[in-house]
Formats: sequence, C-alpha cells, structure tokens
Amino acid sequence: MKYFAAVALVWLGCAFAWVILGATLVHRSGETSSELTTEVDKLWGPPLSQSPPTATYQQPERVREKVATVDAQGRSVEQWVERDTMKTLTLPLVSSDLQVKLRLQHRQKGLLWFATYGVHFGGNYVFVNDTAAERVVEAHFPLEAAGSVFDGFGIEDESGAARPYRVAQNVAHFSTTLPPGGKLSFRVHYRARGRSSFHYEITRDTGRVENFVLKMSTDFAEVNFPSGTLSPSHHASTADTWSGEWRFDSLVASSGIGVELPQKLNPGPLASRITFFAPVGLLFFMFVAAVLGAARGTRLHPMHYLFIGCAFFAFHLLFAYTVDHLAIELSFALASAVSVFLVVSYGRLFLGMRSAVLLLGVPQLLYLVLFSATFFWHGYTGLAVAVGAVLTLFVIMQMTGRIRWDSAPRGGALESTPS
Repeated sequence: MKYFAAVALVWLGCAFAWVILGATLVHRSGETSSELTTEVDKLWGPPLSQSPPTATYQQPERVREKVATVDAQGRSVEQWVERDTMKTLTLPLVSSDLQVKLRLQHRQKGLLWFATYGVHFGGNYVFVNDTAAERVVEAHFPLEAAGSVFDGFGIEDESGAARPYRVAQNVAHFSTTLPPGGKLSFRVHYRARGRSSFHYEITRDTGRVENFVLKMSTDFAEVNFPSGTLSPSHHASTADTWSGEWRFDSLVASSGIGVELPQKLNPGPLASRITFFAPVGLLFFMFVAAVLGAARGTRLHPMHYLFIGCAFFAFHLLFAYTVDHLAIELSFALASAVSVFLVVSYGRLFLGMRSAVLLLGVPQLLYLVLFSATFFWHGYTGLAVAVGAVLTLFVIMQMTGRIRWDSAPRGGALESTPS
C-alpha cells in the first residue's frame, strides 16, 4: 500500500508542476487579457467594417409645438406655436457595385499568431433624386473608427474625375446639386489594413438595398462566414485562392456580409492545452508500465517514476520555451526526442536497453508524444484519446489475461496459466 501511495504522490507532484507551467503559458500567450490584441490593432489595424454611403438634403418644414411660458402674474401658461425648421431627408441608393480584394499576412506577437490582412476596396454607387424639386445633396461616406489607416483614398465622379471632399468625424463629405430625377454617381476607392475579419454592412440604417453586387477575391482558400451574415450567391476556390459574389436585385434584411480569415495554429494556447493534459498521459504511462513491469518481474521503484515524470515534464518545458523561437512542428519534434532520450537512456541503466525501449520508450511515445500530437488535430483530440484508452485496455488485457496475479512473487515474474 505504501508503494502505491508513493507512486500516487509522484504523480500528484508532477501534476502540480504542470499546472504551474500551464498557468505561466496562459499568462505569456495573453489568453487572460486583450493586451496583445490591442497592440496588434495599434500596429496593423482592427477588424474592418465598412458601411454604405448616404446622400441627404435639407427641406424646410413648419412644425407646431407646445411651449410653456409665464404670464404677468407668474403663472405657467402653455400655448401652441409654429416655427420653421430644416428637416434632413435621405435619397435612395439605387445601385452598388463593389470590389474587395483581401491579402492575408499572418503576424506573430508573443505566443500568438494574428490573421492580419490588406484590403483593396472599390465601390461604384448611384443615388437618385426621387423628388420633384432640385436638391442640394450632401453625400457621406463613413470611414472606420480610430486605429484604421486609409491609403490612396479618393472619390471620383462617373467620368473618373476626382471629386473634392472633406473628412470630419470619420466621415468623408462632398456636396452637389441634383435636378428632379437626376442621378448622383460616384466611385470610392482605398487601401487599408485590418485583422481577423472584414464586414460590409449592406443595409445599415435602411434595411433595404437595390441592385447590389459585391465581388470579393482572396489569396487564401479557407474562407469562413461569421454567423448572422449572408452567404455568397456563388463562389469558387482553388488551392490558394477564393472568389465569391453577392448579388441582390432587391433585398430586405438586417444581415451584412462578412468573412473571417483563416487562423494559424497558435503556439501559446496549443502549448498550454498540451501541458494541462499532461497528467492524463503520465497516468496512462504509469498504469501500463506498472502492469507490464509486474508481469515481467521488473517492478519500478517510486524514485524511478519520479525521474521519468521529470523527463515527461522536460518535454513540456522545452516545447513551451522553444515554440516562440522555432516552428511549432520543429519544437514538438525536438522536445519529443529529448524527452524520449532521457527516459530510455535512464531506463537502460536498470532494465537494459531492450527492456527500457519496450517497457518505457514505447509507452512514452504513445502516451506523451502521440497524445500530445492529437492537439494538432482540431476537434479530434477527445476522440483520439478515447480510442487510445480503449485500445490500451484491450492490449493490456490480452497480454496479461493468462497471468496468475495471486502468485505475486517478490522480484520475479508472475506465473502464467497454461494454454
């Protein structure tokens, strides 16, 4: 009983060390705060969300309202008064023809990768004066809030000539005069940078859009559409590119258009997940080593388990502090090779090389290296571990099914039941 208590104490000590290392990784990777994201946004730009332009005009209007006054006797008196005011009205946007090109560039900050991108945006818009009078129209094109940089921004008329504009409160403005039934056609273009996602608020403030076309192309093939956004009318992809088109003749909706850029496997969160799972792998290893060792008459001492547990911990420690300097795959291979070498070279001193490889090296490859590698297969880690656990149980049961456990000699191999 003391033997099993000592082994359990070794396992608990290793588990506590892994918890500390995992917590350190969480802190280093910035999972508990938004500091790294804020830094990347300042350096590169936040997620971009573009809204459609609006065109407004002022129309005089007489309004009647109740006003409270005080008479000569100091009493409060309410009376209706009329006054002239200017009401702001909106012209309908009757056509939108947009082109968006996204160019992906992953950038690493600390232990995290961020999907940053450059965007080339071009949009042809048409408004119509649907009133019976000439109107002085003010066009407004909204720009992203603080943190975004727009390079090559310009507004052109339908002939390609530049339109003068001014920018106030993150909105570009210009004015023109439209006759009754006249059309206001202009093109907007810019280059900008963002992170993680790009959105176009197709029906913002209107709920309706007419003759809308948005063509998008990317230099990556893996495109995700966030929940609550509209899927493209049609799209196509190759090994390295994607293109799609949203086309609507008349749409009434509150949803927008959006794409999420592919995320690279983040070394920090990956290393922390592998580290927090490590006690499970060591528990499997100890179970297999104890059963096979007892069957072969080579029961390991708790001190053996202590040093083997330290070699397991060396894998996660080395992986955690090389993964932000080397490629993830190279860091994983290096940490695996070092840890297996430590265990096998140690085990050969008291088991011999062949037994050390079979009794310690093979289980370590299965329950440390292979179990850790399953975290690279997003969404399949739990299934892989469950299958590994069942297969482990099956193999151990088949290998030890004929052993007479009640023989239990000290230092020798257990007897087997004759076939």
